[in-house]
Amino acid sequence: MGAWGIGSFDNDNACDWLLDLIDGEDLAPLRVAITQVLADDDYLDSDVAVEALAAIEVLAATLGRPTAAITDEDDLRAWLARLQPQADTALVREALRAIDRILAPESELRELWEETEDYDDWRADVGRLRSHLTA
Repeated sequence: MGAWGIGSFDNDNACDWLLDLIDGEDLAPLRVAITQVLADDDYLDSDVAVEALAAIEVLAATLGRPTAAITDEDDLRAWLARLQPQADTALVREALRAIDRILAPESELRELWEETEDYDDWRADVGRLRSHLTA
């Protein structure tokens, strides 16, 4: 899976997505990552899911409700401070739906975590992320 922890940024794909984001100048990649999860009803690929979770972390930060995962991402915090992007509150509803899809049985990411002893912790971490969107 290329993961070294349960956090949204604790895997190779999310880190690559994050580097691409901070090379840019806007939040467009957030919408792309989140809407890809919702694009069809087929089996959800884990790479798409981890990018969406990273995007949702950034979305929560733009809402003024960053998670603990953001505090470890110095480059991202500097990028957010420099750009001071406006939160896309309309995207929150889609992000909540994306989280539901990521946690659903047809999600490869969920299946991969279910095979580990960290599944409950990962699921709780995703739940905490969800709470930052609805606070």
